[in-house]
Amino acid sequence: MTRATFTLSRSTRILFAGLASAALVACGGNERPQADMAAAQVNTIGVNSYLWRAALETVSFAPLLQADSAGGVIVTDWYANPSNPNERVKVTVAILDQDLRADALRVAASRQVAQGGGWVDAPVQAATVQKLEDIILTKARDLRRKAVAS
Repeated sequence: MTRATFTLSRSTRILFAGLASAALVACGGNERPQADMAAAQVNTIGVNSYLWRAALETVSFAPLLQADSAGGVIVTDWYANPSNPNERVKVTVAILDQDLRADALRVAASRQVAQGGGWVDAPVQAATVQKLEDIILTKARDLRRKAVAS
C-alpha cells in the first residue's frame, strides 16, 4: 500500500453505509417546511454551501482525507491534540440535503487511545458529536445571516 492510499476500517464502512441509508430514508417524504428558499438553498456545489463552509471550518483542526462537495462528505485523518498525544480522533461529516436544516447534517467521530504501543478504539461521548453538529449549524446560520444582510 502506498502512502497516498488508505483502507477503510470495518467501522468506517459501517458508518458510511449507515449514512447512505439515512440519506435514502430522508428522501421518503415531501412534507418539508417552506422557508426562504433563496437564502436557505444555496447549492452550487451539490449541497448547501453554508453547511459545507461551516463544516470545513469546524473540522479544519485536522488534516482532510476526503472532501467531496458534490456528495457532501468530509472525512478527516486522525488528529491527536498536542496536549494529549495518547488520544486521537477522526471526524466524518455528511451533508444530506441542499437546505440549511438541522436534519441535513450528520457528524460521526471515532476515537482511539494509545495502549501497549498501538492504538485501541475507544468510545466517543454522544455529547461530543452533538456539540460538533451544533457548532456547524451555528456557523452555517451565521454565514447565511451575513449573506442575506449584504
